[in-house]
Amino acid sequence: MRAAYFEEHGGPEVLKICERPDPVPGPGDALVEVSACGLNHLDIWVRLGGKRNFPLPIIPGSDPAGVVLEAPADSGLEPGDEVVIYPCEGHGDEQALSRGDDQLCPDFRIYGAARDGGMAEKIAVPAANCFAKPEALSMHEAAAVSINYITAWHMLVARAELRAGERVLIQAAGSGVSTAAIQIASHLGARVLATSSTPEKLDHALRCGAEEVVNYRDEDVVARAMEFTSGRGADVVFDHVGEPNWDCDLASLAKGGRLVFCGTTGGAEVTVNLSSVYFMGQSLLGSTMGRRDELEQVLALMGEGKLKPVIDRVFPLEDLAEAHRYLEDGRQTGKIIIDIGS
Repeated sequence: MRAAYFEEHGGPEVLKICERPDPVPGPGDALVEVSACGLNHLDIWVRLGGKRNFPLPIIPGSDPAGVVLEAPADSGLEPGDEVVIYPCEGHGDEQALSRGDDQLCPDFRIYGAARDGGMAEKIAVPAANCFAKPEALSMHEAAAVSINYITAWHMLVARAELRAGERVLIQAAGSGVSTAAIQIASHLGARVLATSSTPEKLDHALRCGAEEVVNYRDEDVVARAMEFTSGRGADVVFDHVGEPNWDCDLASLAKGGRLVFCGTTGGAEVTVNLSSVYFMGQSLLGSTMGRRDELEQVLALMGEGKLKPVIDRVFPLEDLAEAHRYLEDGRQTGKIIIDIGS
């Protein structure tokens, strides 16, 4: 099969597009012909390497969507079914697995990071990880769902317990996960203030459902957050950038507020005044990925037209290195998709 892979960590130049062996489905696995796969910052971290021990060689890609080629007889899947793939699995903690919390298992594997992923013509995954693609979504749109929307859903619903009428500060509105968060928060009845760095990305946030926006390069985000919340601070702050936003995140948070974060794309080392956090009754909530049932909920809402993936640009698989550069430069507004079939 045609696939992207790399044998060493480094810049986009390490990515290769060539023939690789077809995956061999194990017991309980479905074999899926991949139509498209979303690109994430995780793809960049895996390519760069670093402190995490990513296996090499590896086929990257954590957001595949495609068509079932083969499936176990008792799986409920049939050849020809169009599916969105839940891109991870957990092992080693029966209590977490019984709750559906794969992401809390000690052996938690995200496709394209801990094992081969979806930047290939075929992928073998557990049949339980295949969910019916809503007819309302194209394959490109379907490849924009899994990582971003279940991450944002888990952050806002499971971790921050966002309620209707609450006010939310969502940082870095141009990213895929923040795009999803703006839509989800608005759907849940919250009021959203979103930040970004360009007029185009701020317009994008407004189209996604933000009530107000702020350019963090030109304006005081904390002052705008206080104005937006009548001086009390945001009930929830949503962030995936980390260190550059940390002081702003905490200063924008209300008493009893919840800061939920899922990444450190800008840096991981921060300092925290614990006295302030406990005195203010605030919560600092880490979050990783989400659950199968959360993907099912998101897909149902997309089928009803209540959530809609936003695609910035589609690249063919042959241009994967260019797509990596585009994402690293922060030029995207929404999701970058890799078309596997073209």
